[in-house]
Amino acid sequence: MKQDIHPQYYPKAVVTCACGAKHVFGATKEKMTVEICSECHPFYTGKEKLVDTAGRVEKFKSRQKTAETKKETAKAKPVKTAKATTKKILTKKTAAKKATPKSSSKRTTGQEK
Repeated sequence: MKQDIHPQYYPKAVVTCACGAKHVFGATKEKMTVEICSECHPFYTGKEKLVDTAGRVEKFKSRQKTAETKKETAKAKPVKTAKATTKKILTKKTAAKKATPKSSSKRTTGQEK
């Protein structure tokens, strides 16, 4: 094993949870804080508790609300028919074909006689 490349190891590192519980572990940092631990996690406690970090539920609800409003506004707007759109496309294509002049089939090179 190489010398002087490994981080400092603290055999009695203190890990503090947001609920106030303190645990002692071996780690490379002397002090750490965590949001949830085995004393407050619903899986270990058996109590049903909403664990919401970073407002995920609120973000989801806001996205859902904006999606509903978009649906409502889409219903209120008149929808263009497919025939009208294809007619416009066809007229643009035919107009482009008519506007371009036909080129001659003879090729010219840099050397002329």
